[in-house]
Amino acid sequence: MKKVIVLNGSPRKNFNTAKMLKEAQKGAETAGAEVEYFNLYDYNFKGCLSCFACKRKGATTNCVCAVKDDLKPILEKCIKADAIIIGSPVYFSYPTGVFRSFLERLLFPVHTYLVDKETGGLKSLRPKTIPVGVIFTMNCPEEWVEKYNYPTILNDNVKSLEHVFGYSEAVYACDTYQFIDYSKYDVDLFDEKHKAEVRDTQFPKDLQNAFNLGKRLTEM
Repeated sequence: MKKVIVLNGSPRKNFNTAKMLKEAQKGAETAGAEVEYFNLYDYNFKGCLSCFACKRKGATTNCVCAVKDDLKPILEKCIKADAIIIGSPVYFSYPTGVFRSFLERLLFPVHTYLVDKETGGLKSLRPKTIPVGVIFTMNCPEEWVEKYNYPTILNDNVKSLEHVFGYSEAVYACDTYQFIDYSKYDVDLFDEKHKAEVRDTQFPKDLQNAFNLGKRLTEM
């Protein structure tokens, strides 16, 4: 049975990002995968500490960060997985700090500074191609996405994953419904009626895209 790891990089466990990740999980399970789901905010860890244990000659870290903390067992599961799906909301043009810290710890032990003489690129230590799906959710309306250069900023994360693990793709959900009760917050920049309409008409399509992502990566 294929194993898929799903990771929530949002502080909220039951809102937009989590909902999409759970749909991706359903998609993976539909394709026959055994799925483990982790809320990264539940774990105590930091980003890369630049100890370089994974880069020493004769290193035996086996593509897993050497730092022993809450994240290490999850990283061990990721490197053995058949697919990985990671999600994050977008805060000020970037994924969450927890998402980025996780990415540093996931990528650096697999990435190398060794030149592949056949391709001229850098070697990866991955034991196999591990397709990675990334889900980004954002309050930002779709027409603002290009304006604030989101595709370039966010896709750099996707490109890094593709370089290290062999394949990566992203799914986006824009103009998300941010608050349970808009009347409690100072947010006259956004029209709650419009947000509700997007939630009821577009977000179901976004959830379907997430489901398809989970199914597609598992079947790869």
